[in-house]
Amino acid sequence: MNEEKIIILDDSYLPQMAELYREAFGGEPWNDDWSDTNQLMEYMKDISKGYNALNYGLLIDGRLVCMSVGKISHWWEGTNYNIEELCVSPAYQGQGLGSKFMGMIEECIREKGLAGIFLQTDKDKPSYRFYHKNGFKDLDAHISLYKSVRTAERP
Repeated sequence: MNEEKIIILDDSYLPQMAELYREAFGGEPWNDDWSDTNQLMEYMKDISKGYNALNYGLLIDGRLVCMSVGKISHWWEGTNYNIEELCVSPAYQGQGLGSKFMGMIEECIREKGLAGIFLQTDKDKPSYRFYHKNGFKDLDAHISLYKSVRTAERP
């Protein structure tokens, strides 16, 4: 019998978090190149150790198979859990575990008295459908913007 347990991820889990992230985003459809382990570890620290960090993990038989990395954020509409990254090990995808994990997170933040969950994802990725399936709605007035400042990328 597989033992499932949701936990708060602390610094001791950073290597496992980095490996799960590399595994989840290294293949299709993202194809992220995280071959630079130092860069990956620094990214994990960047997103998991900030002010009001709140990182959840799902362990199955002691192995980290899902994680949500984010923070508690205060806004005029209420206090939210802002998810920076959420992933499920490819070996466990398509089995309903991600939705189960999301339900566990929702229960945890509800117990903390938080108002909601905010996140961003790409419309052309499977995660977009996953979040819709789990009750998330598009914010029609919200848009993400980016500007490259690298010399080689200027027109």
